[in-house]
Amino acid sequence: MSNLDQRPAAAACGGLTEVSARPVRELLTGREVALGEGTVVRRLLPGLGRRMVGAWCFVDHYGPDDIAEEPGMQVPPHPHMGLQTVSWLHEGEVLHRDSLGSLQTVRPRELGLMTSGRAISHSEESPREHARLLHGAQLWVALPGSHRHVEPSFEHHSELPAVSGGGGLRATVILGEVDGAVSPGTAYTPLVGADLTLAAGTGARLPVRPDYEYAVLTMSGEAEVDGLRLAPGSMLYLGCGRTELPLRADVDSGLMLLGGVPFEEEIVMWWNFVGRTHEEIAQAREDWAAGGRFGEVHGYDGARLGAPPLPSGRLRPRGRTR
Repeated sequence: MSNLDQRPAAAACGGLTEVSARPVRELLTGREVALGEGTVVRRLLPGLGRRMVGAWCFVDHYGPDDIAEEPGMQVPPHPHMGLQTVSWLHEGEVLHRDSLGSLQTVRPRELGLMTSGRAISHSEESPREHARLLHGAQLWVALPGSHRHVEPSFEHHSELPAVSGGGGLRATVILGEVDGAVSPGTAYTPLVGADLTLAAGTGARLPVRPDYEYAVLTMSGEAEVDGLRLAPGSMLYLGCGRTELPLRADVDSGLMLLGGVPFEEEIVMWWNFVGRTHEEIAQAREDWAAGGRFGEVHGYDGARLGAPPLPSGRLRPRGRTR
């Protein structure tokens, strides 16, 4: 997944200054961004009001889009550094290719997890023969300093653990752990990602950790999270200090729970790179332009994505929220 903005703003994230140590309810408003050819996403992280939730540093929600007569998602080869990408679908398919030689179709409720480490490149596209609807989320996880230069890798997990709560709640564990169920996906910081389905008439309380900060993204339906009704495509930041999360739905609804221990390090995120300094980001941009470090994606029908120009000022980490 990529940030295709040709004038990307730098997002300075991380650090503990702006983490709420108590429960809060902070509604995050997304902005529409074009992703490749024909796909528009709602970007919820980073934003002016909130830039990280645990190690989660980038969240796009898209669809449901009718692509029956369209090519669907078409994201050319592009680089990543210092992060993991998480592909999560409710409807449709995405074909992943990367510079390691991976070729994998990711389908609904399957985990496509790419660890960029020091450097990787990949492309994403709807298969030539694809389902009518495309609906999902694309997310990044910032790698901590101790692991941000690991060797790149790609994981695909078609079977994920799930737990059922009382009253029509089911939680599929994407990353981390929920109520004793542990995802097979590799994580480098204490965090959680879970897909929640709530049947109509559900009233339930999901156990959570008080040392984690959390946010909930509404994928479909119109559920109540901690008493606040959320429309599809909206995200609610919840802070820390909770032991359970009240959930209610009058109609069938789908949510994503994102959380983790607040990310202590300050990072600089620009375009498709997560680093720590201006010089590191500038070198990554130069290396992508020169070729070599990020490898080559074979099989995509089209040119790779060119890097946008760096902003005129220096890139500096300045804090979690603004």
